[in-house]
Amino acid sequence: MSVGVVLLVHTAFDRAEQVVRHWVKGGCPVVIHVDKTVQRKTYEAFVASVGDLSKQVKFCKRHKCEWGTWGIVAGTQSAAEMMLTNFKDVTHVYLASGACLPLRPIKELRRYLEARPRTDFIESATTADVPWTVGGLDRERFTLRFPFSWKTQRRLFDKYVAVQRKLRFRRKIPDGLVPHMGSQWWCLTRHTLSAILQDPERPVYDKYFKRVWIPDESYFQTLARQYSPKIESRSLTLSKFDFQGKPHIFYDDHLQLLRRSDCFVARKIWPHANLLYQTFLNDDGTAMKGAEPNPGKIDRIFAKAVDRRTRGRPGLYMQSRWPNEDWENGITCAPYSVFQGFSELFEDFEGWLAKHTGTRVHGHIYAPDKVQFDLQQSFFKGALSDEPKLRDYNAQMFLTNLIWNTRGERQSFQFGPMDTQDISWMTARDPNAQVSVISGAWAVPLFQTNRNFADLRIEAAELQKIENEHLNKLRGPYAKARVRIWTMAEFIESPMEALQTIVDEMTGKTERRLTEAPRMHDLTGFGQFLQNLKNQGMHPYLMGDFPVEPAPLNQAPRQRKPYLVR
Repeated sequence: MSVGVVLLVHTAFDRAEQVVRHWVKGGCPVVIHVDKTVQRKTYEAFVASVGDLSKQVKFCKRHKCEWGTWGIVAGTQSAAEMMLTNFKDVTHVYLASGACLPLRPIKELRRYLEARPRTDFIESATTADVPWTVGGLDRERFTLRFPFSWKTQRRLFDKYVAVQRKLRFRRKIPDGLVPHMGSQWWCLTRHTLSAILQDPERPVYDKYFKRVWIPDESYFQTLARQYSPKIESRSLTLSKFDFQGKPHIFYDDHLQLLRRSDCFVARKIWPHANLLYQTFLNDDGTAMKGAEPNPGKIDRIFAKAVDRRTRGRPGLYMQSRWPNEDWENGITCAPYSVFQGFSELFEDFEGWLAKHTGTRVHGHIYAPDKVQFDLQQSFFKGALSDEPKLRDYNAQMFLTNLIWNTRGERQSFQFGPMDTQDISWMTARDPNAQVSVISGAWAVPLFQTNRNFADLRIEAAELQKIENEHLNKLRGPYAKARVRIWTMAEFIESPMEALQTIVDEMTGKTERRLTEAPRMHDLTGFGQFLQNLKNQGMHPYLMGDFPVEPAPLNQAPRQRKPYLVR
């Protein structure tokens, strides 16, 4: 029993020489195909480097190999034919590349295949059953024509595909063939491989597959189904791909990961991974134990790597991988609270909230004149400045940076219609945001000022318009924030109940009851102020049904009955 190795090489010839010598030392003849695009001088130097192994190592006819085209299959055919012709005792042929690295002693591979003399190891699944096709072409790769290179002639490739779709062009699949797909790297028995290469219908099949997209992933995978008595639809080579369909590259720090896979061969190895080559290309037969190849052991790690590569960490934005809108992995990284109208209605609301929740409570961090950090700091964690020009350069990223830089500590801040509104939509659609609004409370600071009433009316109308737009976003179908909205009239009726709900959600505690409320601003005459706005033609509807209680003329105020507070 003997295993022959077909090796496809196009780069890193020094590493390929090491691998060739390792295969030969393990008793495996090797037939090498070198990409025709490799310069003649480089090719001849490579041939000379293994010249002392001329009995066990052969070089086949060269073909130009470009990704996704027929050349790779043609090169594999030429090498496989030479293998079957020159090495009569070969019972299995293992297809590998110059970037592949044997992970287990060659004698283990020979012993493994000897126990399965009639089994072909080739990943082979119908187009309806494979989840890994990238580029929108699965069944179409077998029914359309692809005369242009996807890599070097991408525009022509896409246009030609679009024209064929528009004309509803379909190629006829040869009779009796059911297209299958799978990994390029296989291990076939001599019986199956010779049947594929010597089939009388081979000219028909070759002509058809020359216009199939990426035929190296479908030619042998389809034809093996015609002749193999037993197929194990899996590869003995560990080959992982990222979300773009590109192969993962293994480095020195993947040593233990490769050992855990128990696979016989791994692809694709970084040419400068000295530790990997030193570890696996040695005579130590104890480096691996005789276990069944199981790449599933490390699938979870690769799945996490793909998820991290495509989504990143929640709430973290990187210049090198800036996500498309709505593709980010969470707008922010942690929960935070936004309060609108509270600091206008209560005195020192920030201090009261910090005392009862133990959180970091900022003022209006989007105030037009200055970022009001907690304790009036000029700079905050992560070198965030209180300069509004720096903040407004990218207002949304200012907030995401604030939350990221303080992860582990809940942040709260005040917001209102007088502030920069660039984060309005962001907070509405952020699941991490807890937004509490007392609508109309912005009128309290206006009520307390001693300005010309006509100017107050104009400003009140503008602020109400801004707040109404913000509330529409919070109430919209795309809002994902935890939103609570009270009119000012509703809130004043039972402020403790609303404050208790907010504090419980922020702290996660539901047993401790509030014993004191923040001191509310004196609102005597506020109802009349709102009525005056109405009389001047501005309708303050966001405050709710706020009562108007003008002081009676020539009448002393009623004495209140005493009451006891327990």
